[in-house]
Amino acid sequence: MIKRFAPLAFAALAAQHPAAAQIRPESNSAPTAPSLDDSTPLPQDTPWPGGTIGLNIDATDTRRGIYSVTQTFPLPAGTRQLNLLLPEWLPGKHAARGAINLLSNIRFTANGETLTWSRDPYDVFRFRVEVPDGASEVVATFVHTSPVTGSEGRITMTQEMLNLQWEQMSLYPEGHYVRRIAVQPIVTVPEGWQVFTALDGQRRSGNTVRWEPTDYETLVDSPIFAGAYSKQWELGEGVRLDAVADAPKYLDLAPENATKFTALAEEAIALFGSRPFDHYNILLAMTDRMGGIGLEHHRSSENQYEPEALMKWDEFDWDHNVVSHEIVHSWNGKYRRPVGLWTPDYRTPMDDTLLWVYEGQTQFWGWVLAARSGFQSKDTILGNFANAVANYSEGQPGRAWRSVQDTTYDPIINSRAPLPYSSLQRSEDYYVEGALTWLEADQIIRNGTRGRRGLDDFAKVFFGSADGDYGEKTYDFDEVVAALNGIYEYDWATFLDTRLRQPNQPAPTRGLEMAGYELVWKDEPNPYAKGRMQYSNYLDLFYSLGINLSSEGTVTSTLYDGPAFDAGIVNGAQIVAVNGDAYSTDTMRDAVTAAKESDDPIELLVKRGERYDTVTVDYSGGLRYPWIEPTGDGEQGLDRLLASRIK
Repeated sequence: MIKRFAPLAFAALAAQHPAAAQIRPESNSAPTAPSLDDSTPLPQDTPWPGGTIGLNIDATDTRRGIYSVTQTFPLPAGTRQLNLLLPEWLPGKHAARGAINLLSNIRFTANGETLTWSRDPYDVFRFRVEVPDGASEVVATFVHTSPVTGSEGRITMTQEMLNLQWEQMSLYPEGHYVRRIAVQPIVTVPEGWQVFTALDGQRRSGNTVRWEPTDYETLVDSPIFAGAYSKQWELGEGVRLDAVADAPKYLDLAPENATKFTALAEEAIALFGSRPFDHYNILLAMTDRMGGIGLEHHRSSENQYEPEALMKWDEFDWDHNVVSHEIVHSWNGKYRRPVGLWTPDYRTPMDDTLLWVYEGQTQFWGWVLAARSGFQSKDTILGNFANAVANYSEGQPGRAWRSVQDTTYDPIINSRAPLPYSSLQRSEDYYVEGALTWLEADQIIRNGTRGRRGLDDFAKVFFGSADGDYGEKTYDFDEVVAALNGIYEYDWATFLDTRLRQPNQPAPTRGLEMAGYELVWKDEPNPYAKGRMQYSNYLDLFYSLGINLSSEGTVTSTLYDGPAFDAGIVNGAQIVAVNGDAYSTDTMRDAVTAAKESDDPIELLVKRGERYDTVTVDYSGGLRYPWIEPTGDGEQGLDRLLASRIK
């Protein structure tokens, strides 16, 4: 017989005996936690005692997207267990992004004997290999499989090109700084392919390419682009442009546009006053077949453009900025690096707290140098600033609860996955709000020194180096403040703390206003926004209805608390009809325009899943796109900031 208690009787019983109601009886089965040996030993600043590790990669199977890897680990005498790591915390990605899932068919041998190995259950990037007595080396063989569709991850190999990232397909012995581990890299590529990398001492025999032995840190920082269709441009100042493409026609870069790459390098060196490299390679893939990338390295970048971006330079002006951004990182992010973002190996977790310097000031200088060099038009750069200011003025209610510094943890928290309401949740705003904060800092310095100094002077002092020094120098918050005070005395600690560490701050418009510009709204998109919309074939209504729409009317982003949100429209819904007419971009745009002269709401037929709903959106503000315009006559502070320093 089962006793049943009335709900009120049970509530009374729980009130009389709260502990008994919340804690399970001691007679229930209950495990206890064992003592775990999961401590992570700190690496030592000592060389790997076994000697130079051989790394041989066969990258010829482009049809199936497979890299076949052989690594030879010479062993110190008496080694009985070899612990090997796949890089997990990757520089430039600000998070644990190691591709352990793409490593397969892993085998270890010594003296022709297959060895027993296991994966550490508390660190799945760690392999424990049992070594027989007397073995002088261990040979590891495995394959790294490039994704073959975008849904599997970023495609790194096509039948026309590849992007080999050493950290994705090599192991290293634990216990040592990675700069103290010597490696001899060798790669075999398809017949006739050109290979580009910042590594030194390249020698080629047939399709096999080898380089001088190097340390593992430098190796990981020196990716390869290789391809059937390629071209190299000497830009001067020790800088080259190395491009691979889906087809030869995409390498047609007009001479006058090639000089813009040269001007970009010259403006960067003029800004920082030195070169933290002995040579620098702008690695660029012109492709829509291989996955896109924009990643910094000390002596190279690792970038992707749309296939026609070189041959149709002006049409793709909006999309050029990634190159100017990444070249700045050689100084800011690689040579000078926040103390928490330098780690001795790729197992030690990173502290992203100061990304508003690492990425925020790089974003700022990427825009400025693009304008100074003509790499992007000034109108496009002004459009970038306009979009940035508008976003934080009207498009991001999340600023009320979340600081910029808290967004520096987003590479770890969210891994750049789509969000349902990014305007509320915020994303990696340390880039762009960081840039606007640095614009304000520049104007504070310029106003305080009557134009004699600016953030240029900070950049030269703080990020400058001895020419050719591609080591690393770390910094912390106090050093940033001290360097700013060395340029101009001000309460920089409070300024940076308020703007970047505290939530619910005023919109970051003050720097723009001090620089002689203001945010205005027009019914046509600015040049930067127009280029993005045309290429991606979407309709930007973010500052009117509070949504962006694909060409088919699918909602791709929604402004939290915007008009469409208030009407119940969310990401993924499809607008089928507008005021009774079938959806098209023109129909929607015309309806928003017409509503400005009418008191009637906009009526939308919305499909979500298998359900259709008629929704009314009460909005009469017309089309709204952000622009910035000078507030006075003649040259303004922002104009002077964006003017060339080498002409």
